[in-house]
Amino acid sequence: MNITVVGAGYVGLVTGVSLADIGHYVTCVDVNKDKIAKLKEGLSPIHEPGLESLMLKNIDDNRLSFTSSLKECLKDTDIIYIAVGTPQNKDGTANLNFLEIVAEDIAMNISKDIVIVIKSTVPVGTNEYIGELIKAKIPKDISFDIVSNPEFLREGSAINDTFNGDRIVIGAENDKAASIIEQVNKPFSVPIFKTDIRSAEMIKYASNAFLATKISFINEISTICEKLGANVDDVAKGMGKDKRVGNQFLNAGIGYGGSCFPKDTNALVQIAGGVQHDFNLLKAVINVNNNQQTLLVEKARQRLGSLKGMRIALLGLAFKPNTDDMREAASIVISTGLLQEGAEVIAYDPIANEVAKHVLSEKVQFANSINDALTEANLALIITEWREIIELDFNNVRRLMIDPIIIDGRNCFSLDMVKDKGIEYHSVGRPALKGESVLI
Repeated sequence: MNITVVGAGYVGLVTGVSLADIGHYVTCVDVNKDKIAKLKEGLSPIHEPGLESLMLKNIDDNRLSFTSSLKECLKDTDIIYIAVGTPQNKDGTANLNFLEIVAEDIAMNISKDIVIVIKSTVPVGTNEYIGELIKAKIPKDISFDIVSNPEFLREGSAINDTFNGDRIVIGAENDKAASIIEQVNKPFSVPIFKTDIRSAEMIKYASNAFLATKISFINEISTICEKLGANVDDVAKGMGKDKRVGNQFLNAGIGYGGSCFPKDTNALVQIAGGVQHDFNLLKAVINVNNNQQTLLVEKARQRLGSLKGMRIALLGLAFKPNTDDMREAASIVISTGLLQEGAEVIAYDPIANEVAKHVLSEKVQFANSINDALTEANLALIITEWREIIELDFNNVRRLMIDPIIIDGRNCFSLDMVKDKGIEYHSVGRPALKGESVLI
């Protein structure tokens, strides 16, 4: 089919490239002309493993193209996917401005019957609202259907998730429209779940809220484990062996970040409030996560006392590995806290350094390698579990740092791995190690 994807950001680009790869003819549209120019050259604006090579393959096969003109590609389009951003307003609600602009653009340029698929994460009822906006402005002889098709992509593994997902959710009020989008997605060979539009919208928020709840829960357990001398890794493994609990999203650390969980949990609290329901559980999840991001600064203060004048290395800056995304990254809160304490902060990330320079304080220094960051440091904090960091050479830690002290916010190493390496090691929810000693 001929498909137009409006919005060549993270979701839109991955969606467009993947649909092209299963045989459709896809045009990605974005108002950012500089981005479109780079995409035409085969250059991805985001760091996502496997995306750029797949993009180049489908450009060469003439199944994928890019433009900044929506009008230009609507003439021959069978289906329009909308994948524009819905950023968070100050009150936690979703900002629908970009979606409304696209809806008006579609209404003004549509020339044939069409199916409109909303891929953006939107509050319950938004698909119907957008449908009404379009209906009010299109010619009387043209009809369209709205379909909700939320995404469940994890940054850093989005291509794998697209082709090996757990489910594809299709929400529609028209069986014919639902069947069309089912056929579009059939080549992915991923189970398809069809429901009504409002339920599809809610599935996205409910899924992310539940996963965020598991993260905050295990982080609360980790705090109790530290106070009692238990090991949260073993606790999580023991819990995960219960099939009713499952072992995913039970990794203790410094909380969740990125573009989805923080935004979606806040939005769901607002959605609940809009129907006079006080979502106390989710509010607690958000509060726990906010507090968790300050954990490493507190651990550093407890270990060193005053942080004034201390040289502290931050290893990893992106909110998770395999992406350069700095949105809601824990490194923002942690670096700010360290600077407020008077510390000298030197940071390193294998991919996100350049993005981080526009996000973190200008007082933060940036290193070109892990070794540069560790040199003459009084303390090292692990923020992101990049492979390069997981494979850290402890001999270099001892050789380069003033004091070989690591506080690991992602529990990258087992205690057995670290105990004989001659470094002092603190993590989340586990006993601390000093050389071969355990500090309870």
